Amino acid sequence: MLLLLGLAVGGQGVRACLARPGEPPGQVSLLQPGPPPSTALAHRDSSLAVGRPLGRGERIDLDHASASEIARLPRVGVRLAKAIVADRDRRGAFGGLEGLDRVPGVGPGLLTTVAPHVRFGGGPATSPPADQGPPVVPAPLGATEPRLLDLNQATREELERLPFVGPYMAEQIVDWRERHGPFSAVDSLVRVPGVGPATLRRVRPLLRVD
Repeated sequence: MLLLLGLAVGGQGVRACLARPGEPPGQVSLLQPGPPPSTALAHRDSSLAVGRPLGRGERIDLDHASASEIARLPRVGVRLAKAIVADRDRRGAFGGLEGLDRVPGVGPGLLTTVAPHVRFGGGPATSPPADQGPPVVPAPLGATEPRLLDLNQATREELERLPFVGPYMAEQIVDWRERHGPFSAVDSLVRVPGVGPATLRRVRPLLRVD
């Protein structure tokens, strides 16, 4: 009898030590449901953004948009959208379709498809009309033929006037020329990082190498 009484008193003491202040005896504590994991919410929001179609007249700013926004463009999936953002973070803003052409996986067909749906740095995207050839570098007065630009002598400002060549690409061309020496041929322009086949096709008729 004394043994049972001692066990009962000991049990009450242990319960008193473990109980939270202010809770009645025998109170059962339930696990409180926590908020859903933030990663799940982020994944849901990203999936909704990718699946949202473009509105009429809506343009995606490729110099600022996130990968999930860029993936909404036609023929641009999540993987290519991430590659576009990674290239932009590493090499700077595109500034136009000519800059976007430097991203691996982006070709002339894709540029034509996305041109009506993109802009750069808040301005509208610019692309040469499909039914016209590349713009011609203005010729000096009295010249009977368009003046071809010497690839080994042209300044950054002169190179910027070429189709698909903006300030960034012009600087890349001049920097490559200063590091490696004169170009041996116009086709050697593809050795410059960011210059792709589409850019070369448009500028080849306007360039020469002496």
